[in-house]
Amino acid sequence: MRKSFASQTDSFRSGAASPVYLLAASLTLIDERESELNAFAHLARDAAMENAKASAERWRAGKALSPIDGIVVGIKDIIETADMPTGQGSPLWTGFQSQRDSASVQALRDAGAIILGKTTTTEFAATELLAKTVNPHDPRRTPGGSSSGSAAAVGAGILPLALGSQVVGSTIRPASYCGCVGFKPTTGALNRSGSYDHLSQSCVGVLANSIEDAWLASKAIATRVGGDPGHAGLEGPDALPEATAPRRMLLLETNGWKRATPGAKTALAAAVNRMRAQGVEIVARSADAKLEAFEHAIEDALDLTWQIVGWEFRWPLGDYARRRADAVSKAMLGRYRDSLAMTQADYAAALAKRADIRAAYRDLLGDMCDGVITLGATGAAPVGFETTGHPGFNVPASLLGVPAMTLPLLTDEDMPLGLQIMGGHGHDADLFGIARWLIDNR
Repeated sequence: MRKSFASQTDSFRSGAASPVYLLAASLTLIDERESELNAFAHLARDAAMENAKASAERWRAGKALSPIDGIVVGIKDIIETADMPTGQGSPLWTGFQSQRDSASVQALRDAGAIILGKTTTTEFAATELLAKTVNPHDPRRTPGGSSSGSAAAVGAGILPLALGSQVVGSTIRPASYCGCVGFKPTTGALNRSGSYDHLSQSCVGVLANSIEDAWLASKAIATRVGGDPGHAGLEGPDALPEATAPRRMLLLETNGWKRATPGAKTALAAAVNRMRAQGVEIVARSADAKLEAFEHAIEDALDLTWQIVGWEFRWPLGDYARRRADAVSKAMLGRYRDSLAMTQADYAAALAKRADIRAAYRDLLGDMCDGVITLGATGAAPVGFETTGHPGFNVPASLLGVPAMTLPLLTDEDMPLGLQIMGGHGHDADLFGIARWLIDNR
């Protein structure tokens, strides 16, 4: 992992370094790599430079707005920005500009962050259809989706921070593929008003070079605009939580295990052995009947999620299908047609099943377990662009609504692979403490 933005701010006060220099470095990398990466849907270079100069002045005057004043940020192109279009990866919305910032963007601007541009997404953040974004470590491979441009730009070192989103695996999987930190908070912990992802499992995701920047950005959002309406929002200290050694972690295989590559399984086993050598109890399904039962309970987590998402996507897909079906992919139209076979009772039953699985997870963790460890993806990013990768390892956290994080601590096929950890509902800060310990003891 690269040096955090926060670790460089002491030099801003003296002028030895500056947000202007960091932005200039980002722009240089864009000039060198963007023609191949295609990570951005829109850039606001001039406005970003003016904001960087203003940030530099605040730091020298001792009036920084926050610890991330001057950090350069990319915003997934389903999240509204007043000064840039929000295209949602769809020709239906090309050039659309709402003239307002989303809640998360408003909060970041109020914290002094510099919004450099909009990053690419798959169509409506919901299909395999991807702009021409490639993996920064191997242009033959997918960057993952749907937060494709955010992960690619951070993984390439262009941005220290970007916003994504997740309803299935759209933050964790691309972060795993592109070699950066990916954080999916507890559902509702970060305000997603003004983001075109109204689904009940959706949440704002954060992709970063470091866990420190990820935490500080998350706190900047939560302390300024809170969580989703009706949710208290992310809780925890202003600074990055202290490293905390976990006592007991569950090793979760998930439905993704059958698709995991040999290299991914070997990398995870090595990480588990290191943790055990450092005194952490790691519980596998073969040794715990309750964990085995939970593994069976989440075997169809992806199918259940698609049932829920399908019903919830009747709007706006029904409107698009009626008015502009020619501008919507066959995959999304097919998903809409499938949803028409569902009844309201079917949706209620799916929600009830999700609630039962969430209750089983709470019972599984109980008071004796600090969290879950698993893979961030089934292996290295796939070669080709027919798929953005299988979300088997990612969908459980989304279905459960709990915090999850992937750390760039593993490799497969000489490519990045994330080590994923999951926590209890609302225990996002505790998850960061475990993540910090894992990084310190890698």
